Amino acid sequence: MTTTETPRFVRADGPDKVTGSGRYAADLTLTGMLTAKFLYAGVSHARITKLDVTAAKKVPGVLAVLNQADVPLVRFGSVADRTLFAHEVIRFEGEVVAAVAAIDAATAQKALDAIVFEYEELPVVNDIEAAAQPDSLLVHENWEDYAADDDVSRQGNIASFTSIARGDVETTLATADHVISSRYVADASHAVPIEPRGVVAQWEGDKLTVWSSTQVPFQARDGVCETLELPTNKVRIVVPHLGGGFGGKCGFHYEAHIAALARATRRPVRLVFSREEEFLAPDRRREGMIVEITSGLRHDGVIVARKARILLDNGAYSSDASFFPHMAVMHALGPYKIDHVYGEASSIYTNHQPSGSVRAPTAPQACWALESHTDELAKAVGMDPVAFRQLNTVDTGATGVTGQIYEEIGLQECIREAVAASAYHEDLGDDEAVGVAVGWWPSFPDASGAYIKVDSDGKGVIITGAQECGTGAVMTLPYLAAAELGMAPEDFEIVYQDTSAAPYDTGATGSQTLLNNGRATVEAAREIALQLKKLAAEELEASPEDIVLADGMASVVGSPDSSISIVDLAGIAADGEMLLGRGSGSPPESPTTPKTVSCVGDQGMNAWAGPQFSCHAVRIRLDRETGVVRVLEVNTAHDSGVIVNRVGASGQVEGGVLMGIGQALTERTVYGDDAKQKNAGLLEYKLQTMADAPPITIHFAEVYTPDMGPNGSKPIAEAPNVATAAAISNAIAKLVGRPVRLLPMTAERVWETLQDERA
Repeated sequence: MTTTETPRFVRADGPDKVTGSGRYAADLTLTGMLTAKFLYAGVSHARITKLDVTAAKKVPGVLAVLNQADVPLVRFGSVADRTLFAHEVIRFEGEVVAAVAAIDAATAQKALDAIVFEYEELPVVNDIEAAAQPDSLLVHENWEDYAADDDVSRQGNIASFTSIARGDVETTLATADHVISSRYVADASHAVPIEPRGVVAQWEGDKLTVWSSTQVPFQARDGVCETLELPTNKVRIVVPHLGGGFGGKCGFHYEAHIAALARATRRPVRLVFSREEEFLAPDRRREGMIVEITSGLRHDGVIVARKARILLDNGAYSSDASFFPHMAVMHALGPYKIDHVYGEASSIYTNHQPSGSVRAPTAPQACWALESHTDELAKAVGMDPVAFRQLNTVDTGATGVTGQIYEEIGLQECIREAVAASAYHEDLGDDEAVGVAVGWWPSFPDASGAYIKVDSDGKGVIITGAQECGTGAVMTLPYLAAAELGMAPEDFEIVYQDTSAAPYDTGATGSQTLLNNGRATVEAAREIALQLKKLAAEELEASPEDIVLADGMASVVGSPDSSISIVDLAGIAADGEMLLGRGSGSPPESPTTPKTVSCVGDQGMNAWAGPQFSCHAVRIRLDRETGVVRVLEVNTAHDSGVIVNRVGASGQVEGGVLMGIGQALTERTVYGDDAKQKNAGLLEYKLQTMADAPPITIHFAEVYTPDMGPNGSKPIAEAPNVATAAAISNAIAKLVGRPVRLLPMTAERVWETLQDERA
């Protein structure tokens, strides 16, 4: 175990955000800028019979009205099932039918009101179990015509199917001493960033610049290029300050719509969503899920077999959801030592808003189901739930459910520390209890790039394609560069969030920013370090190998008086070769699983590079008369490798826990019989607030993880969101007598479960 402490320094984006001087997409104003508004379908499933924009174009002050007829007919998505605008068939209420650019919002609304839009309603597909049946009404009648990767298995309303098999599950279950089956149902929910998304587009000749509140600027650029059939070198995406995303601003959204309006009007155009639009339109909401798990046990509590079946609500279009069934299976099987497993998952088309990446996609729901089931298993064999987990969860050198053998990991330490910090072993009375759950999450090594230059004044600039969505991951890059160059983090500025200025990065998705761009930044800094050592060696008449960089100086080892400042070296370099470095952050190879594992619809995630582990112990209080649950404290322990930025990592744990509490108790998307959302607003969609935030203790099991992030680190942003709802569920089950099998576990649902138990 390694303990680190990051020097505190002022984040580069901190002053602007704290003082309110920072500009977000909604703050941008360009000369002659127009306002954009969308006409949404407002119906969940229908065939378009008439779309006439003639009258809308004649409204004074309207400069453009566009629909699918005005842009290339290009289908996109992880399964290419979607067009920019609704084409022939509408499949969810938030689908964009037309777009208007006008001199102001009121005029744009007049144009929308003037559009003649008629349709023939079709029966809605509203239930994922019914939609999964072979004879179900199809959301996409021509699904076979859509392009998809060869490893995506699909059929009818099954947009993506995956299975993982190892050993002989059925035979082992048949001979097990105990067999326990459980079924859990999780509602869909939303990311709900406080900043609604905004997009501004401007053309200069044949070159397009888009300012967008996106977490993934390079993906947004590629989406614009694909759908508008533009070359990459003609499209630039710039991200102003981003007011949160939580995965909801990943992917490609409305940049192409606004670019098309700007091209049609030859003027800059801006779109800013209302809060209702933010709920209804984007194709990124957390998927609803049904999880069925069966486990076989020996009398001594050892799990010998497990099978899982999962249905995910894909929504109307695939977005990035074809990847999710594979992730869901891994989370439903869990970080356990089980030799015989079978899991399958299907992402099912419905007429709901498309699902997509929201913080740790599929994991909180699947973990909630699995860890609630795990407490049921412990109860069946008369074991303490913590001891049961210590017996069955993976440890260093253990073999996981897919045959992956784990190098040094800290899950057992996480269990010990989270429980020790809690009141788990105390007598809390009849209205309080502590629930415990473990979780895991993969790392996503990927390509990334960074440039660094040190100017003649000895100050540095980091140029990166990484995206800062509030986590502080990008703001940690100066610390990494400074550590390599013997400089201070404050010596570095950051140029980021601009696809034309910086090398490629995947974006703020999958907790990968520090993991991948951190490696690239360190690599670039080391190039400059070599240059500095060479220059210093020439000035000090020493060997470059004997030069050490520290405290702003280049010194000869063993001769502290023989030194020269980095500022002086930078001035020398400015007269000749400048101090420039670049890093590509080449990702490590992913681990493999043995040939004894078979998989249909393989998305390459049977073995996890740098897996993160966690344990949460949550104390709650239950009001038995109302079913209201109050979270009193949360004790967390995480194995995210060596922590590079302790302040930032702790903030991620705190934010993830609070988001998990909301998913556990209040956050849900309510659909009516017409497949339309009934609570698309902050009054009806119940978020947690600061008043709901409990005390949170944090322990980091700092296990050095080679060949992953800088300094032996692993990611941290999504893992704290995984196990929170599960731990709360297990605490509730202790007080109620059995688990609440619906997520979120609202007061009404807890109360109803109490009544059933009393009956």
